[in-house]
Amino acid sequence: MSIERVAIVGLGLIGGSIGLAVQDMLPDVATTGWDADADVRRRAAERGLVGTVCETIAEAVGEADLVILCVPVGAMGYAAEAIAPHLRPGTVVSDVGSSKRSVGEALTAALPEAVVIPAHPVAGTEKSGPDAGFAELFRHRWCIVTPGADAPQAAVDTLSAFWEGIGAKVEIMDADHHDVVLAVTSHIPHLIAYTIVGTASDLEDVTRGEVIKYSAGGFRDFTRIAASNPTMWRDVFLTNRDAVLEVLGRFTEDLSLLQRAIRNGDGDTLYDLFERTRTIRRSIIEEGQDDARPDFGRKDH
Repeated sequence: MSIERVAIVGLGLIGGSIGLAVQDMLPDVATTGWDADADVRRRAAERGLVGTVCETIAEAVGEADLVILCVPVGAMGYAAEAIAPHLRPGTVVSDVGSSKRSVGEALTAALPEAVVIPAHPVAGTEKSGPDAGFAELFRHRWCIVTPGADAPQAAVDTLSAFWEGIGAKVEIMDADHHDVVLAVTSHIPHLIAYTIVGTASDLEDVTRGEVIKYSAGGFRDFTRIAASNPTMWRDVFLTNRDAVLEVLGRFTEDLSLLQRAIRNGDGDTLYDLFERTRTIRRSIIEEGQDDARPDFGRKDH
């Protein structure tokens, strides 16, 4: 099985980056794209995010071997229903959503004639929209593929090869396990960031101007995370509710232990935790998932 035509539904950060990466790294693969927003379609065409920006979703997906839905997870079911009448039987349909069990169920229900293989590229920035995409987004980042039990192995291998072809490293994982892992590594950190930035904004004895003016590195990094697309993250928390609540319960218990340690002057407990977590940071750098340089080696794109 080979992929000659890829259709991208949703031309924001992730969809646009896929289109640019395919053109850069898989030049023999043709790309079409569509977005529900006419202004996004116009800007996507100006930037050349895909080979052809289509005016209808039917035109975009009709001849595709692979369709990738790059819409908020709460809209996956609607997007699947919209493309269903226009797909050729056996077309591989995937996505980029951050919660996998609910997305897999929605896509499978709406697309009985397609080969549904959900996926999640663990890559992104706090920016969104058609101007945010860049071809290098997925390089040396993980893409987690979560096929159902009845997914044809040839299709799983083909999708994996596609992601590897645009620079990603691929991991095959059970959807439920993915949702717990991402609740720990992504969803709860985002929830904490949204909360602490909101708390700072609401404090009556610290002005918003002071919060902005005196932001140290820690708070500044929280604001970067909290600037992420609000629609996308609303949907993530609602669609990955079970895993998020499970991990949030554990986090709340751990936070209570820290509260007690600070109240009781228990420096040993605090030091032990901070030393243990510093080791995790070193491991992330060694794994190549971040950079130890100032500002983490990040550049604006």
